Amino acid sequence: MDNKKENITSNEEAAVVYRGVKAMPFIIGNETFEKIGTIGTLSNLMVYLTTVFNMKSVTAATLINFFSGATNTAPLIGAFLSDSYCGRYKTLVFATISSILGMTVLTLTAGIIKLHPPKCATTEIGKCIGPTPWQMAFLLLAFLFLVIGAGGIRPCNLAFGADQFNPATESGRRGISSFFNWYYFTFTFAVTISVTLIVYVQSNVSWTTGLAIPTSLMFLSCALFFLGSRLFVKVKPEGSPLTSLAQVVVAARRKRMLKLPDHPALCLFNYMPSNSMNSKLPYTDQFRFLNKAAIITTDDQINSNGSAAEPWKLCSIQQVEEVKCVVRVIPVWTSAIMFSVAMAQQQTYAVFQALQSDRRLGNRSFQVPAASYAVFSMLSLTLWIPIYDRIVVPSLRKVNGKEGGMTLLQRMGIGIVLSIVTTLVSALVEQKRRNLAHTRPTLGIAPKGGEISSMSAFWLIPQLALAGLSEAFNCIGQIEFYYKQFPENMRSIAGSFFFLGLAGSSYVSGLLVSTVHHITAGSETGDWLAEDLNSGKLDYFYYMIAVLGVLNFGYFLACAKWYRYKVAGGNNLELNTGTRKPEKQSEYHFV
Repeated sequence: MDNKKENITSNEEAAVVYRGVKAMPFIIGNETFEKIGTIGTLSNLMVYLTTVFNMKSVTAATLINFFSGATNTAPLIGAFLSDSYCGRYKTLVFATISSILGMTVLTLTAGIIKLHPPKCATTEIGKCIGPTPWQMAFLLLAFLFLVIGAGGIRPCNLAFGADQFNPATESGRRGISSFFNWYYFTFTFAVTISVTLIVYVQSNVSWTTGLAIPTSLMFLSCALFFLGSRLFVKVKPEGSPLTSLAQVVVAARRKRMLKLPDHPALCLFNYMPSNSMNSKLPYTDQFRFLNKAAIITTDDQINSNGSAAEPWKLCSIQQVEEVKCVVRVIPVWTSAIMFSVAMAQQQTYAVFQALQSDRRLGNRSFQVPAASYAVFSMLSLTLWIPIYDRIVVPSLRKVNGKEGGMTLLQRMGIGIVLSIVTTLVSALVEQKRRNLAHTRPTLGIAPKGGEISSMSAFWLIPQLALAGLSEAFNCIGQIEFYYKQFPENMRSIAGSFFFLGLAGSSYVSGLLVSTVHHITAGSETGDWLAEDLNSGKLDYFYYMIAVLGVLNFGYFLACAKWYRYKVAGGNNLELNTGTRKPEKQSEYHFV
């Protein structure tokens, strides 16, 4: 009987894995076409706003920073709605349709003459007619649809793919691992295609065609997703874990006047549901004020199954420890914001540097699109990952015995140091570019105005490669850090936490750009972020970002020293009725 049962279980497991494998191409295909459709457009958006909508560089950079911030804030809302009400499948359907609408509206702004300002010749830079309120409203409508789409796709797509496999089985875990590998491979492929072919069409053929191609790919993405809908495992929403976090905060506030006992094992509510997916966490003394949420008083009632009758008044110590996991992460998360500010400049002002540099290949007339140089960041990231995984980690493991070669915080710290180096290199390259523009013959006028320096744009490769390397350390380290340090039922929230940090960096970057522009515009040195980089001091701006990066690194070191990693494997809050009892026994119940 046992063998027969084992055979049936194995067959059922194989069927589940096979179904997951069959569903994977539809999910991966949807992700690939969606990324090709959006990433290429977003990477070239700076050029589009300054050349088609005739915006000033500072205005365009500020708008892109706030747009990027909105697209990275929306995933937190999307994760909440997905976990609480809609489920991942319905959220992805709605978000994909919204992304299609956003790309369609954006394409119309390029294709319909009345939806963008009249074309401005390079000789008329500074006198160009800007967008009308209606044209701006139509552009912002496209951004709104894209923000809604990102809010649903970013937190759900990866988790939805993992839902197709059973993590409780060995074959299911292998299936999830395979899905992650293919996910990141196709992501890299999509970025490469986007910043090369799509950007080239947009910059050298036609903006209408260059935007219509990714829009068509988005339609294909949606169709592919619907074709596989019958194969998908659709996990029903079980309620948001944010509710549990809120309950702890409310309960702790209500009991803030109570005194914590000397022996918490005797009077703290030590309950955990049998069907909980979270690992049991040990009791800790950090953030002790939150422990008051688990104090049982004479007013608190317990259900027959052991749970609290009023969860907004009494929470388990397990819930409290889960909140502590989130609170501990927040200081580290804030340090990642300044790191991403340095990286944001490689997506905005590095494009302007390329526009006013020699982008020709050899003696040929072919010019590399300014936004396409971003591919060097992706290439350095892609090449470093296997080197780190196959060579660096095993070598470090032999030295220090750590499974990952180094801790996640050490990995993130290295990324922050590299971001500082990236910014310093960017400043030196810009200084060289501007000096050559002033001392040697120039190569004409850039599309956005300003003379083109004779410096080859390939001098931008070191800063872009360093940016990719710093992201390989910090960004990937961040994602793994949030995934492992958050409670298991909050992994959708953990995924959106990374994007929330990017949102914060976009807002900070936009604020810095606007502030520096307004302060330096009337100074003796002149506007650091002038429309024409040759008249500005962009290198000074880079040096300022580097100084802020150094201060941020000091803050990160303090956070890393204070941080305590989550430890699973059992709650050390055990009953011990043979020890001393609380001073005011009448106030509490024993658990």
